[in-house]
This record gives sequence, structure tokens and C-alpha cells, in this order.
Amino acid sequence: MNKKQGKQSIIFGAPPIITSTANIVGPMEGEGLLAGYFDQVMADNLNNQDSWEKCESYMLEWAIRKAVAKENSTIATVDYVLAGDLLNQLMATHFALRSLGRPFLGLYGACSTLAEGMLLGAVLLDGGFANKVAVAVSSHHDTAERQYRFPTELGVQRPPVSQWTVTGAAAVVLAYAGSGPRITAATVGKIIDMGIKDPNAMGPAMAPAAVDTLWQHIQDTGRQPAYYDLIVTGDLGVVGKTLVIQLMQEKGLDISQNYEDCGCMIYREDQDAHAGASGCASSGVVFTGYLYQMMLARKLQKILLIGTGSLHSPTSYQQKESIPCIAHAVAVEI
Repeated sequence: MNKKQGKQSIIFGAPPIITSTANIVGPMEGEGLLAGYFDQVMADNLNNQDSWEKCESYMLEWAIRKAVAKENSTIATVDYVLAGDLLNQLMATHFALRSLGRPFLGLYGACSTLAEGMLLGAVLLDGGFANKVAVAVSSHHDTAERQYRFPTELGVQRPPVSQWTVTGAAAVVLAYAGSGPRITAATVGKIIDMGIKDPNAMGPAMAPAAVDTLWQHIQDTGRQPAYYDLIVTGDLGVVGKTLVIQLMQEKGLDISQNYEDCGCMIYREDQDAHAGASGCASSGVVFTGYLYQMMLARKLQKILLIGTGSLHSPTSYQQKESIPCIAHAVAVEI
């Protein structure tokens, strides 16, 4: 049976099940709006590690092991691990996976990596190529700042449109059998580049990609926005979220009543995150914590998670390139 739907989407014949999730965050995230939805809150951004990078690897390994343990299983039962982070050559992920001893596929979709991993994991399971897959992502404010912007020690002033990279890691266990929410459909995004060159303005850069994928999902599946209890993007922040609503209104659809952005859900206004949260862990910790628990409680039954990624690098920025962006969507239903 051909499971491709329309131009860019997939309808899964045997929808894979999200059997468990886990997350770990830094102290700033632990003091935010979703304080009660994290498995572990670290005391500081080093967590007894020698560097921020080592801390990020620790978080990612911890999240994977915790998610597997939550379903009363062992890491040996995981057929494949799909994981990624924001750092060059997926440094945090590669070091985290050293001790797990499982077949591994590294993914780089920037902040869209969780949705990309869930999409590909669902393909592996629905295709009969695996029985259980772990998907994981991480980001760390201080490692990301050091790579993409300035060393945190410099105390460089951030513009109002900038976002705060989430310190955290999240993992999802997908299985062919079990109980929990199911991934019923997905839409693969394409590169959208509107010519924005400011790496601080990631929300405005990524918003058109989110709209492009959402619109294509609607066209491919026939599911109108009202089909979902919640449509949630990854990390567009306040500015990007506003743009998504406006751009969808231009297409004749009002999504303002059931649309939210993970980047607007993590920090309190007085935490000075400026435009909101960003990073792989933005959608990661929101989905594996708050959203997953809301689904288990049947307070949300149908979610469309649209992971958004800004695919620039320090090199491309220095060469005055614009910012190519991507968005992938996964429909989760219970």
C-alpha cells in the first residue's frame, strides 16, 4: 500500500506508538512556566561536569536511558537511536551515544530535529524495519552561545528579537506495540529561505517554513486546522508565532484559537528570555513533558507538532549568507 499522501505527507498504516518520554532541564527552565513537567531539573548548567559540552552530552544520555527505563525496558531492546543536537558534527550526541552501544543514526535539523526524528522513527516502525526506536535531542544555552554567537563571559547585549536557547534534553520511545499516543501522519518540510540574514531573528526566519509545511499538510491530508486540539510549532518565539498567525490569515485560515509555540511556553516573562525559547530542547522538553502528559490525561487528543529549524552556521553567517529554514510536522493522536 502506498502510504504517501499528496506531495509531501505520509499517512501511517500501522501508526507507531509513543510508549514513553523523558526530559531533563537546566535551572532556568525549571523555574519557568512548566516547572512541574520535567523529570529532572539540574542545579546549574554544569551539573558536576568539566564543561558545558560535557553537560549537554550527559543530559542526552540521561534522557534516553530514563525514557527506556520508564517503560520498564532496557536499552538493549532499542533497535535504533535517532538523535541530534545543535553543535558542529553533532558533538554532544556522538559523545552521549558512546556508552549506549545501540545502532545510531545522527540527525541535524537544528531545532526541528525532534519532529524529524519522530517522523523517521515512525517510518522505520511502520515499514517493519524496527520494533522499537528511541528519538532524542539536546541543546544547551552556553554551548550554543559559544558556537553561534559570543562567549557568555563577554556579556554581549542581546536584541529584543533574540531567543534564549533551552538547556535541556528530551527523549521519546516509539514502538510497534504498546499503549500511548500514536503518530498517525507526517509532513516532510522543504527549505524555505526568505532572505533574512540576522541570526538573532530566527523566529521571523523560520515562520514562513512553518506556514509552508502546515499549509501543505492541510492540502495533502484534507485535515483542516480545527481537526487538531492544538497545533504547536517548535521555537518561533513571540515574533515568529505572531507571523505564523498573520501568514495563515492571508491564506484564509484563522489558527489563533488552537495554535501555540513551544518557545512561548517555557519561560516566564520576568525571566528575561526576550522573544522566548529556542533550541532542539525547546519543542523537546515541551512535548515530552507538558504535551505528552496532557495527552495521557485526555485533555489533548490530537496534536500537530511542527518542528522548526534555522539551518545557518557560523560560517554561512560570516559569509553574509541568508538563513535557510525547514519545518517538519508530525500528527500525534490518542
